[in-house]
Amino acid sequence: MTGQKTIMKVSMADDSAGPGREQVRLVPLRWWHVDDVVVLERDIFAVDAWTAELFWSELAQGSTRHYLAAVRGGRIVGYGGLATYGDESYVQTLGVATDVRGGGVGTRLLVALLRHARTCGAHRCELEVRTDNSAARSLYHRLGFVDLGVRKAYYQPSGADAYVMSAPRIHTGDYGEMLDAVELAVSR
Repeated sequence: MTGQKTIMKVSMADDSAGPGREQVRLVPLRWWHVDDVVVLERDIFAVDAWTAELFWSELAQGSTRHYLAAVRGGRIVGYGGLATYGDESYVQTLGVATDVRGGGVGTRLLVALLRHARTCGAHRCELEVRTDNSAARSLYHRLGFVDLGVRKAYYQPSGADAYVMSAPRIHTGDYGEMLDAVELAVSR
């Protein structure tokens, strides 16, 4: 995106329902979710957490934004957001509660965001992720993202560095088939 700074951050976010546990549902993130999302955001991103005002601003962007909440038993356990501009898309944020990571929610959120990007006509998707977040980078690599470079001191106020990653050619049939396969694998 030329001439416009985009704030993006991503945290590894996976979960499985497990025996006897409620399934996670992905629902559109709405204004009434913001307070709960901000609490979760602080738990995940600490000093670099987005504010309620930033989430409100993102939701107010209309059709260029797509935000989802992952809900289990009435509790928001994850969330993710996407910006789309023509043939470009950007994962704005992705996070999952630490007590439910490890088996699919982050993957499901990301696959849903990428499917939405494809529906909007995006040809590629980009994101930033902390350089010390190897679990998230592994998820992104599995979904076809490649490293483009490093943004020094990207996250504020912590000053943490971020990898810039891109999934090129998300509009292709092969990429759609890969999303199908990944989604099938996490649904088992």
